[in-house]
Amino acid sequence: MNENINREKLEKIAKFIRYLILTSTTEAGSGHPTSCLSAVELLTTLFFAGFFQADLDDPQNPVNDRLIFSKGHAAPLLYALYTVAGKVSIKQLLTLRKFSSPLEGHPIPSFPFVQVATGSLGQGLSIGVGMALNGKYLDKIPYRTFVLLGDSEMSEGSNWEAIQIASYYRLDNLIGIIDVNRLGQRGETMYAHNIKAYQKRIEAFGWRTFLVEDGHSFDQISKAYSEALKSKNQPSIIIAKTIKGKGISFLEGKNGYHGKALNKNQLEQALKELSPVDTMIKEELKKPSIFVNTYPKSQNTSQKLSLSYKKKELVSTRKAYGNALVRIFPYFPQMVVLDAEVSNSTFAQIFKEKYPENFFEMFIAEQNMAAVALGLSSCKKIPFASTFAAFWGRAFDQIRMSQYSQANIKFIGCHAGVSVGEDGPSQMGLEDIAIFRSILESAVLYSADAVSTEKLVEEAAKYQGIVYIRTTRPETPIIYNEDETFPIGGCKTLRQSEKDQVSVVAAGITLHEALKAYEILKKENIFIRVIDLYSVKPIDEQTLKEAARQTKAIVTVEDHYPQGGIGEAVASTLAQEKTPIFIMAVQKLPKSGSWQKLLQYEEICADSIVKKVKEIVI
Repeated sequence: MNENINREKLEKIAKFIRYLILTSTTEAGSGHPTSCLSAVELLTTLFFAGFFQADLDDPQNPVNDRLIFSKGHAAPLLYALYTVAGKVSIKQLLTLRKFSSPLEGHPIPSFPFVQVATGSLGQGLSIGVGMALNGKYLDKIPYRTFVLLGDSEMSEGSNWEAIQIASYYRLDNLIGIIDVNRLGQRGETMYAHNIKAYQKRIEAFGWRTFLVEDGHSFDQISKAYSEALKSKNQPSIIIAKTIKGKGISFLEGKNGYHGKALNKNQLEQALKELSPVDTMIKEELKKPSIFVNTYPKSQNTSQKLSLSYKKKELVSTRKAYGNALVRIFPYFPQMVVLDAEVSNSTFAQIFKEKYPENFFEMFIAEQNMAAVALGLSSCKKIPFASTFAAFWGRAFDQIRMSQYSQANIKFIGCHAGVSVGEDGPSQMGLEDIAIFRSILESAVLYSADAVSTEKLVEEAAKYQGIVYIRTTRPETPIIYNEDETFPIGGCKTLRQSEKDQVSVVAAGITLHEALKAYEILKKENIFIRVIDLYSVKPIDEQTLKEAARQTKAIVTVEDHYPQGGIGEAVASTLAQEKTPIFIMAVQKLPKSGSWQKLLQYEEICADSIVKKVKEIVI
């Protein structure tokens, strides 16, 4: 028995929380009440027995403990906790899932006590890793990060990526809580109530585990939290056996009630079982005992950030990315660089060597890396996360979810397109532009030389939101002067005359092919306008529309599949124009070979551009 807790108080609070869960979901007509009921004691103890510390009058206080509902469908439980804490009224709670309410069906940051959006299962622990990394290694603040997980989502591989990396970084400020209620959406979970199965697997990764045989016992739960918070150099996890629908006899342990709100008659019956309920309870959380001021430092970019490239010098844009990170870090001290064990290819290693304390190796686990970046972003950091462009596809769900957290993350994809060459199609990012263009309010940048790359990395650091930077493997010549500017949403017209017959729009490796085509055609007295579409999204509508009105046709050339790529971006921008648009893109199944040979094979090289222009004008 734990004499340090007030069991009678906690029991009254738990009963009130069950009341709030049931009434709010019935009023909403939807939700997951049984999934909430199983975790009531786990979260009541965390909040109101003094383990979770936060100043709720200042939700953004950097000293506050963090809480992530990876089990996002248990959102009514989260809102009920804050109702007891006096931050949500019962009237407001009854707006759950209504259009104008901040109390969404799954948590998002429109609710002020939620830092990140959850609900796509298997992501919360990775986000927690990002928050814990920040607390332990960057801000060095002794807050704790708690993550509530469902037993069903423990099948997700991303959780095991997070478990592995948390142990590697000795995150003793990270505490997981698995609500093992046995039942998933359609029946039993993989291990049902065998909590030792979870323990055996998680301990193998180097975590401290604490079994709670009765996940509704305040004494057992309190003891587990007390021990978990004593952990040194190891993350901890509480594995609790619970009953789905706990507290209501006709729901307890019954299959078929997942995601179903009670009707009015069922609610009346349930509330009779709970009666009496003290609906006037208000209980404050324990506040942190320390105060620190770690809000982001001001960024000073008034000083010129000089470059050191020479015209026509051959430099890969991926290397320029690494150079840029080092160059701009003193002006953006909140930057953090992550990489998926390819930093010698992405050239993030240049940053690692210069600023190792702000670099975290994420190893080959891109899903986890994307969600860790979100955790860091929620702590006011500016994460730059890099890997091969092709491999961001496997992390698309984490990328997709980050937009609902108003994330400030910079994703970098190198080895883009068939210009990867001999490594073959498995290494060629050919869908990445489409992936990142689909993210709401994202910026998609694709530079052609080292100067523009460095300038765009700097612009990305300034940009508040999700940015994707596409870099190229081969070395390409410097074509821009150091004093050129590259605002997001712009483009560069590199060749232009009154004789222009066709406008060729390209970016990255194909821009150099377009410039070669210009020289070939010029010798035959055929003039083309060459536009560097370095900002694929947002796109420069004005320049493209002028080109469409001043030339006979638009030709787009890209080292990417046509679906969702540069051609479609231009075509949608010019949908109201009558000028014909011809899209040159990767149309054949790629293979190994030199990058020059592959550009020829896919008909996106200089000769192919010349051929297409002549078909249009002759």
